[in-house]
Amino acid sequence: MVLELGRGCRDILQQTVVTEDSFVVQKLGGPVARVSSRLRFLNEFLPEDRDPVHAWPVIFFVFILALSALNLNGGHDGLAPAVKKVLVHPPSASRIQLPDGRHLAYREIGVPADKARFSLMAPHSFLSSRLAGIPGVKIPLLEEFGVRLVSYDLPGFGESDPHPSRNLNSSAFDMLHLADAVGVDDKFWVLGYSGGSIHAWAALRYVPHRIAGAAVVAPMINPYEPSMTKEEMRSIWGESLPRRKLMYYLARRLPKLLSFFYRRSFLSGKHGRIEKLMSVSLGRRDEILTEGATFEDFWHRDVEESVRQGNTKPFIEEAILQVSNWGFSLADLQVQRKCYRNGIFPWLKSLYSLAECELAGFLGPIHIWQGMDDQAVPQGMIDHISRVLPGATMHKLPNEGHFSFFFFCDECHRQIFSTLFGSPQGPLEQAMNGGEILSEGDMEEQSLATDSTNK
Repeated sequence: MVLELGRGCRDILQQTVVTEDSFVVQKLGGPVARVSSRLRFLNEFLPEDRDPVHAWPVIFFVFILALSALNLNGGHDGLAPAVKKVLVHPPSASRIQLPDGRHLAYREIGVPADKARFSLMAPHSFLSSRLAGIPGVKIPLLEEFGVRLVSYDLPGFGESDPHPSRNLNSSAFDMLHLADAVGVDDKFWVLGYSGGSIHAWAALRYVPHRIAGAAVVAPMINPYEPSMTKEEMRSIWGESLPRRKLMYYLARRLPKLLSFFYRRSFLSGKHGRIEKLMSVSLGRRDEILTEGATFEDFWHRDVEESVRQGNTKPFIEEAILQVSNWGFSLADLQVQRKCYRNGIFPWLKSLYSLAECELAGFLGPIHIWQGMDDQAVPQGMIDHISRVLPGATMHKLPNEGHFSFFFFCDECHRQIFSTLFGSPQGPLEQAMNGGEILSEGDMEEQSLATDSTNK
């Protein structure tokens, strides 16, 4: 009887309310059609054999029922684990003032500036902070290789001031100004992990004269990069989770809507599982790692620092940066011969002489580490990087995931340092001459001069 009553009500509505001559259709038909066209992209998430006209009302009805059930049962589930709240910690960062007046927060560990054999600058990934650096790296290991590790908060993250209109060019120069401010006088190495790799790429493009080399772990690229092949594009979009694809789309087309999702996830004031907050899947080793207390404590503290300012804007900016035009492509980093030709005669001359030609791209070493069980970085991204940067050294890691190689792995950290810096030589020795510390070059010149005098 109830079923028949429902069918009768449906027939009445179809015959009176949703006809073309009805008042409701005449007043609301146009706006509803425009909204439907804007939201038509959501039909891509439906199975191919489902009619959107019938599927979406059912989904909406089930969604309302699910919310009602959660509201009714939420207060009576005594077996559910307690959700940890995000804590606010006292400020603890060192800060420098940039030329435009902003302040940039940073953290340094390892050997002091005057003893550093190598300086390593590390921009953090999405939903992270200066506290990450290389998660779990041991101070004795840094000292063994003579490494000074400087990590910093991106604008608007942690204790760094926001940037009114930041892009990857400004990101590269923020890194350069920080290096100068903390006493890195020579070239430095740059380390980019996951989403932080886009800032490493930017440094190689915009300030290559100060970069000695790059280490990139689980790198990300723009999923809309126009130079990708169809196979690479298909791999990226086929392997990404539906929610992650939605985040990509919103960041590119409707970035203001990201605030709605961020306020209900990592900016809700409560902690959550990393795979849910980051919209990624986890491989076997990643699952084991992230279930441990050590990782959970680190993750919670890092997120708390990342969201310290409680503002969605820096996170939206970071999401937009990844999916927007970078101002360069990775192919620009590949070393290539560039000749300046203005007319036929300079062109003919350049065929037989290198006088008017120079090498373009990044001339230093680039090392990339990628886990083969990484569920967060699609294989298409790695294929694209390998294709456009054949000069980079790709280290493929069997059975490693997105987190398992980089987080709390002493052997992995040693492998990275050995690859970048060779055999460990410890910190620089301080040779005193009139109260001044001599550099390696000064000591070598002094030694040659002494040998010449003795002869």
